Amino acid sequence: MTWNSRLLAAAAAGALGLAGAAVAQSAVDAAVKARKAHMQLYAFNLGVLGGMAKGEIAYDAGRAAEAAGNIAALASLSQAGYWPEGSAQGQVEGSRALPALWTNGDDVMAKAKAFQEAVTALAAAAGTDLAALQGAIGPVGQACGACHESYRAPE
Repeated sequence: MTWNSRLLAAAAAGALGLAGAAVAQSAVDAAVKARKAHMQLYAFNLGVLGGMAKGEIAYDAGRAAEAAGNIAALASLSQAGYWPEGSAQGQVEGSRALPALWTNGDDVMAKAKAFQEAVTALAAAAGTDLAALQGAIGPVGQACGACHESYRAPE
């Protein structure tokens, strides 16, 4: 192999390596974007329910059941792909996920289970009446807050 051929081969290998790194970073960026969108959908639906619970929005059983059902549907989706290594705060722009999220798996899963249980109760209660919604929304907020306090950096 001539010197020029070696140089060309090395340049091609380097370009492929950079392209691979760019694809990997693109996948991490996409995961962060997806998890933020998922959280925004939670927030949108919780905003409807919270507004009703506080009396800021007129209680509507159908709308409450729909919003709680949306939250339950979102909670049933696998989020495993949203949290790749390398997507913590400081590793990728826009991430507020703390590195502890990747090292405390048992606690994260316990918090996720508490959230799922609270969301299931909310979905059962929200369309019943305002008092039932008011009683069921607090545990959802507590479950959200427990995870965010432990694993999300402040803004």
